Amino acid sequence: MRVLVTGAAGYVGYAVGRRLVAAGHEVDGLIRHPDQGLPPGVRPLVCDLLDRPALEAVLREPYDAVCHLAALTRVRESFAEPLRFFEVNVQGTVNLLGLLAPGTRMVYGSTAAVYGTPEWQPIHEDQTPAPTSPYGASKLAAEQAVRFHARTGAIGAVVLRTFNVAGSVDGRGDPDPTRLIPKALAVAAGRAPHLEINGDGGAVREYVHVDDLAEAHVLALDAARPGEDRVYNVGSGIGVSVRDVVAAVEKVTGRRVPTVHRPPRPEPPLLISDATAVRHDLGWRPRRSELPQIIADAWAALTRANG
Repeated sequence: MRVLVTGAAGYVGYAVGRRLVAAGHEVDGLIRHPDQGLPPGVRPLVCDLLDRPALEAVLREPYDAVCHLAALTRVRESFAEPLRFFEVNVQGTVNLLGLLAPGTRMVYGSTAAVYGTPEWQPIHEDQTPAPTSPYGASKLAAEQAVRFHARTGAIGAVVLRTFNVAGSVDGRGDPDPTRLIPKALAVAAGRAPHLEINGDGGAVREYVHVDDLAEAHVLALDAARPGEDRVYNVGSGIGVSVRDVVAAVEKVTGRRVPTVHRPPRPEPPLLISDATAVRHDLGWRPRRSELPQIIADAWAALTRANG
């Protein structure tokens, strides 16, 4: 298939483009700046989703499928700039949808942030979304635009709600220094004196390797059918605490990670996905999402970047 990947130079977009090329697809990558790196075999197209005339030119020749990954993603920033997050994440998606050829397959990269504070664990797709941040709300609004458009018969859509993504491919680690694993590895590398932990470090989360997530996108493209919309959680289902992450970083790197415990702030004690549906329907299996593997790959990327 001829596939367009938006946000193709991003952390997830790069991994998805790489997997699509390996699967034999013809892949174009939408990027905002010409100097952004793409995987071998992905053709760069410079365009901003908010620039509708430029986007019309890009989509003049129709694509068989689109992996839509371009978005603003930092939760804390979304509270300071909610309108910007809605403009990019929602209006950018609407612009793209309005220009897709009939029958296009779309995979939309969403987030577990749409669930907010969950009613039960593990989190199933049937749980009513209730986002607690502008970021989560903007992603849910974009999801709804995608799904309602699919129900007109214009496109086929699969929404992938991703939990915490980590690890690396091709030496490209997670560029967001606010996330736990990059912060812990920065301490191990001597870039920061200590890791600040909320409360006792007992909060449990899960992680999925960025390459496993990329594979889910490839499988989802094959499953998309015009007039249908599906939603899947993509997560490992393996819960680990902040303390577990620190211990694993120390074991993998062979270096200490000093910690400083701050007064506890309100946060869910447990966030774990139920990814039964994506395993059953798409045959997806996380192959690299064990915590030691994730950290080893992320550490290798960091040390490579340090020369």
